[in-house]
Amino acid sequence: MSSAAFIPVCAVALKLSDLRCHCNDPSINCGPQTSSPQPQFEEDNIQVQYHPNSQCPMWVYHFEEYGHSPGAPIIVPPVEPEPWCPFRTQIDFEVAGLALEAALTHQQLDRLLNLIHRSKHEDFTLRNRKDIRDTWDAASFKLTPGDDKIFQVFYCSIWDWAVDLLQDPQVSPHFVFDAKQLSKFNGDRFVRFIHDPWTANSFWEYCHIPYIQLQIRSRSSKIPQDSKPLAFILYADKAKLSSFGRAKGYPVVTWCANLPTVIRNGEGLGGGRVVGWLPIHFNFKNAVWHQSFMKILACLAPLLKVGSAVKCWDDLVCVFYPMILILSADYEEQSVMALICGLMGKFPCLICLVPRNELSKTSNNSFDMMEHTDVHQALSHNKLHFNDEGLFSDHQWAKLQKWIEHSGRQAAVLIDNLFNSFLCWRNLNHFDQVVSVSFSDVTKYEDISKLIVFASHNIFNHEQDLEAYLLLRCIRSYVEFNMYVSLDVHTEDTINDGQKALATLMELINKYIEDTLEICDKSWNFPKKHLSAHLFDNIEAKGVSQNYTTKPNEKMHGPLKNAYQDCTNFKNVTEQVTKSLADIEASNTGNPAFVQFHIKLNVFLNHAFNTNGIPFPDGRRVQLAADDMITEYQFLKVNYESLVDWRTSTNYLRCSPMFHGLPQYDFVILQTEVGVIFTQLLLVFTCTVGNDQYPIVLTLPYDQPVGACPRKDKDFNFWQVKAKPRVSTEFFLVQSIVRGCVLVEDSSRPNEALVIDTLNTDMFLRMKEIRTNTIAG
Repeated sequence: MSSAAFIPVCAVALKLSDLRCHCNDPSINCGPQTSSPQPQFEEDNIQVQYHPNSQCPMWVYHFEEYGHSPGAPIIVPPVEPEPWCPFRTQIDFEVAGLALEAALTHQQLDRLLNLIHRSKHEDFTLRNRKDIRDTWDAASFKLTPGDDKIFQVFYCSIWDWAVDLLQDPQVSPHFVFDAKQLSKFNGDRFVRFIHDPWTANSFWEYCHIPYIQLQIRSRSSKIPQDSKPLAFILYADKAKLSSFGRAKGYPVVTWCANLPTVIRNGEGLGGGRVVGWLPIHFNFKNAVWHQSFMKILACLAPLLKVGSAVKCWDDLVCVFYPMILILSADYEEQSVMALICGLMGKFPCLICLVPRNELSKTSNNSFDMMEHTDVHQALSHNKLHFNDEGLFSDHQWAKLQKWIEHSGRQAAVLIDNLFNSFLCWRNLNHFDQVVSVSFSDVTKYEDISKLIVFASHNIFNHEQDLEAYLLLRCIRSYVEFNMYVSLDVHTEDTINDGQKALATLMELINKYIEDTLEICDKSWNFPKKHLSAHLFDNIEAKGVSQNYTTKPNEKMHGPLKNAYQDCTNFKNVTEQVTKSLADIEASNTGNPAFVQFHIKLNVFLNHAFNTNGIPFPDGRRVQLAADDMITEYQFLKVNYESLVDWRTSTNYLRCSPMFHGLPQYDFVILQTEVGVIFTQLLLVFTCTVGNDQYPIVLTLPYDQPVGACPRKDKDFNFWQVKAKPRVSTEFFLVQSIVRGCVLVEDSSRPNEALVIDTLNTDMFLRMKEIRTNTIAG
């Protein structure tokens, strides 16, 4: 089984000091070093170049050594015998907690406490929620007149929240304040890579560097040399609080960009915090919004000039300067933040203010009070709304739905059936039908975009359906571009490749616009399309797109909605079965894949022992009998090293005759003696040889020659594979599995399938590597 012993740590422990070195990477000591730069670099070496203000030298590490440090100290909180203190009793604490959870006003809380005390002397007969509802129904003989609404701004101090984190022994050690530039040696040169904000350019530029020392921009220093930046991410968007959307809220959420992604985008301590609740006002919207937001930013504005000294968790004092690094929102909210007119304005781009007719080319603002904050630079590309909802859902998908409808009902049924037949895959939505369904969850459109080309490529012919076929090519190009957008780690090379993918996408879209000009009923000259031109500048400036995606932000709508209504969740489980080799053959009578099962298994084991130098038990060749037992498994977890961020990732694979009511036999990439191949799992089991157990898979290889490729394989960048006859199944050790994958049957070619390379970003890069190696071979 693939595994990665190395998990790079990109955001690690912090050692704060008021006047001495502020290097906050525990893999770096500013004293004597155990790991020093080598005159000769090895492939995959990691180079860490710290900002000059950190006074930390540049170091080069072996790939296996980088990140292997004690990390942030684990502080175990003491066990409290009365954890409800300072509340006098446990029930006092529970009542107070319920009142806080229900967000009771002062008057409501006083009334609740008074009722609790009265219940000691009066009979309280209501038993449950149903009892209360039934009683109210019996009493409801007339409507209660409503009151006028009063719009109010609710907010708390962003700075106080940040100071709490800096003083918390569980979170504060993970803060990173020193900007750094990371590079990975590829055998020829060091290639810079970017992930969290402190590895990107804006964080580096914000730190104090005299203009003569680093020619960045001719402007004054931003913060003193002996201080540290404290960067914030702000998000604002309306949220539906009721199932039908009649009740809405307008939360403002903040994150601290100095924390690593796993903490910052998590749901625990150090994750996002609701710091404001804006009024929803349709009249004078911009004025109301910015006047309200000024209240939220008021605690930060004076600190931008003088900073603030904070005594941190380790009792050391440091001066921090706040900065608004990222503004995350949908286009509508970003237009309000930037004080532009939005879709109907003459200059609808948030960044470059390009005239409206050139979009296809590559009141007082509340942020004016924030020194060193350029609202147009802080506004960030929103993949969820700009790409998945805007460029794909509202335009490409909407157009393709019309082309499918024009092709007749049979085309729609075929596409829906293919979507339903796709194997279930973790973190990928499974659809029963898509053509005539509208989804409120935008992430579903992201998954539709990944699969639609594989489901519809046989519907449209490049000669008879020119426009629809060209649109499919646009969608395929869009998905490849979106894969680069989704990478959790970007290198100089992936940024260049992403820019090329964007250029190809724009070229195809412009050709589609030109070819359908006379029949097109919807303009493609819209801001979200143009904003993609600024995407890779965003990545270089503020890190990868997950730093400013609204996905974790909008996840916070859930807890807000839960305060309004209840919700539940359920999970499934799988089983394992012990059988004899004879049972396996008997239960699969007539299935050519299991013919001579135990004989083939003996041949495989003897070959595997010889090839891998495994000693034979008692010096004798393996000879399993028909009554020997094996343990069958229907679920397999495969760990592998991601090509995106070089961390350990996990696939959940099924090899089950019944999973969610349907059989599911997943596909995997296997490493063989001659290279990688694609195979389908037919049986996962362990067998005992001597005193040792060996995990083995029976698979159907897809490694037959596919012959001449049709034009559409080139147009859609497909990777075609062909299955062997089922009688030619093969055994492999589980350790040979590289990772799981998804194949979809190509109905136009028997026994052939297409590899879904857009499954996730690792699969996208892995298929790119397989293509390159195949061409080179």
